Amino acid sequence: MRIIGLTGGIGAGKSAVAARMAERGAVVIDVDAIGRQVLEPGGAAAAGVIDRFGERVVDDDGRIDRSRLAKVVFSDREALAALEDISHPAINAEIDRRLDAMGDDVLVVLDMAVLVGSRLGRDLPSGRGYDTVVVVDAPEEIRLARLVGIRGMPEADARARIAAQPRDADRHAVADHIVVNDGDLDSLDDAVDALMVALG
Repeated sequence: MRIIGLTGGIGAGKSAVAARMAERGAVVIDVDAIGRQVLEPGGAAAAGVIDRFGERVVDDDGRIDRSRLAKVVFSDREALAALEDISHPAINAEIDRRLDAMGDDVLVVLDMAVLVGSRLGRDLPSGRGYDTVVVVDAPEEIRLARLVGIRGMPEADARARIAAQPRDADRHAVADHIVVNDGDLDSLDDAVDALMVALG
């Protein structure tokens, strides 16, 4: 089993690359989706998050309101660290559970926004973890245009989301491979083909 960490800034096309890797035989684990799953009622991190942050992050149905939680943690580094201390072990345990169900002869892609500066996908209970990092990259103005034009995000919100993420230089510093996604889909297909060859 080979495990790859796949990341990229918002609007760079990380999910598009993950989908194309899956078409070429990789098994993709959506780590961001697991992060949402562990906060659902009964999820492995839900009770701990409510205990730590209280009713201010809970909606009228008793579910964790992720937008309320985001407002609390992303303006407070200590609160963000506390959330990660609760949620990341739960996410890693679920990644491990999914890996246990796979065979040995498989290329696994951990598709995750939070890779730089995090232990997600690395400190798994089994001792497994990704050993190669693939970063999907695109110029900021292209990313901004995608967020506004395709996702319908207000430009100010899109710029704020980009600014809140790790810098491109920080992602590049941990990258073993960089997929540049600044053209059309045919160009992206070619880039992913080249990546799969490079990964062996």
